[in-house]
Amino acid sequence: MSRILLVEEGQDAASVLLDELRRAGHEAEHIEDGAVALHRILTSPPALTLLDVELPRVSGLQILEKIRARSDHPIIMLTARAQESDRLRGFDLGADDYVCKPFSPREVVVRIHTVLRRCAQRRHVARPSMPITFGAVRGCAILDGHYLPLTRRESLLLRALSQEPGRVLTRSKLLEAAFPEALDVNERVVDTHIKNLRKKLATVSAAHDWIRSVYGVGFAWESQARQDA
Repeated sequence: MSRILLVEEGQDAASVLLDELRRAGHEAEHIEDGAVALHRILTSPPALTLLDVELPRVSGLQILEKIRARSDHPIIMLTARAQESDRLRGFDLGADDYVCKPFSPREVVVRIHTVLRRCAQRRHVARPSMPITFGAVRGCAILDGHYLPLTRRESLLLRALSQEPGRVLTRSKLLEAAFPEALDVNERVVDTHIKNLRKKLATVSAAHDWIRSVYGVGFAWESQARQDA
């Protein structure tokens, strides 16, 4: 059983999802006010927060930004905003997942289990025991004891991804990491470098999908074999 906090305005909108969470064995709490929710997460964090974007006093995105400045607490955004730019904004701020309304309560429960599992894996893999290390020489990386010859861009991308295993980084975030001096580079250039990176990573273990794609959003580093594939 996990303690799940649902932050959404309106009891009627929340009741169906609360019932489904409790049927799934979770302890579910509902808060409607953004300021109250922010205080609760900071002082008594649940296992995971389901966070609506439109909230009184403090918006969901503001809460997400404030929480990410302090912790990696698991957060799934819930919103009626279906535009890609809104979803990318949430991921840029550090959301673990993003669910657009209307949604299936059962699907939300499945996503909760997936996010909790990934966060547990991320916390289990301590930084010193990461399977990838970077040498002092630019372009040198060692993955599970295997030397990887990398270009400068590939090295910067791999550093950014591996620093936050399991967390989805948007193309814009990766572009900032790998092309900090470029102002007119298209985000899709990230895909080309990721493709080349995957080929090199496959020489270490072809069966392990080291870089997970999230359609329309970006990529995440999987330092352990995926359990939800």
